[in-house]
Amino acid sequence: MTISYNSSLQKATFFLTGFQGLEDLHGWISIPFCFIYLTVIVGNLTILHVIRTDVTLHEPMYYFLAMLALTDLGLCLSTLPTVLGIFWFDAREIGIPACFTQLFFIHTLSLVESSVLLSMSIDRYVAICNPLRYSTVLTPTRIVRMGLTSMLRSALLILPLPFLLKRFQYCRSHVLAHAYCLHLEIMKLACSSIIVNHIYGLFVVACTVGVDSLLIFLSYALILRTVLSIASRQERLRALNTCVSHICAVLLFYIPMIGLSLVHRFGEHLPRIVHLLMSYVYLLVPPLMNPIVYSIKTKQIRIRIAKKFNFVKSLRCFR
Repeated sequence: MTISYNSSLQKATFFLTGFQGLEDLHGWISIPFCFIYLTVIVGNLTILHVIRTDVTLHEPMYYFLAMLALTDLGLCLSTLPTVLGIFWFDAREIGIPACFTQLFFIHTLSLVESSVLLSMSIDRYVAICNPLRYSTVLTPTRIVRMGLTSMLRSALLILPLPFLLKRFQYCRSHVLAHAYCLHLEIMKLACSSIIVNHIYGLFVVACTVGVDSLLIFLSYALILRTVLSIASRQERLRALNTCVSHICAVLLFYIPMIGLSLVHRFGEHLPRIVHLLMSYVYLLVPPLMNPIVYSIKTKQIRIRIAKKFNFVKSLRCFR
C-alpha cells in the first residue's frame, strides 16, 4: 500500500493500518470486532453494576474485581475509536498529539492491570494464609490506597514516553503497522538513536510487570504451602477454588503478553497477520474473558447476575 503525503503532513500525523491486503473485507472483519467490543463493555459494566448495587459484595475481593473491570473497560475504550474508525470509515490519519495520548492510555492501563492482578493475589494470600486478620489488613482505606498507588505508579512511569518520542524527527514512513499507537512501533520510525527509549522501556517493564509477576508467583507459592498444610482435603479444595478465577485472569494477561513478545523477537519470518492477531489478542482477550471467567467461576457474582436477569424478566411479565 502506497500512501503519499507532503512534509507538513508528516510533521502532524501518523497513518494507522488495518488488515493490510484485506481492505475490501474490513466491513466484514468489523463484525467480530464489534461483537468483542460490545461484549467487553456490557460484561464489565455488568460486573461493576452488580458489585455497586449489592451490599453483600462490598468486600475487598470484589473491590479489586471492580478495579479490574474498570481497567479492562478503559483499555477497550482506548483502542475502540481508531480500530472501528479504520474498519468503518477508512479513517487512517491520526494526529501526533492524539496518537501519543492513545499510547499513554494503552500502556498505562496495561500496567495498571498488572498492578491490580498483584493486589488481587495479595487479597487471596491474606484470605487464605491470615484469615483472622483479613478485615483488619485489607481495610477500605488501604484498598483505595492500593488502587491509587497502582494508577500513579503506572501513569508516572509511562508519562515520559510521549515526551521521549516527541523529541524525535520522523523522516521515514509515518505508516504504523496497527490500528492504534504503541511506543515500540512509533520509536522504530525515528531517524535518530532510540537507545534511551529502549533502555527506559525495559526499565519500565522490569519494575512493573517483572516485579508484579514475581510477587504474584511468590504469593501463590505461600498460598500453596498453606493449603497443603490443611488436613482436610475438602477444605484444601475449597481454599484453592477461591483462587481459580484470579489464576485464570493472571494467565489471560501474561500468556498473550509473553506470546506477543516472542512473536516480535523471534517471529520475523511469520506472516504479518500473525503479528496483528497476537497484538489484538493481547489487548482484547483479557477484557473480554475476565468478566466471563468471574461470572462463571465466582458463585456470588453468578448468583447476583442471575437474580438481576430474573428481576428484569419479572418486570417484563407485568407489562
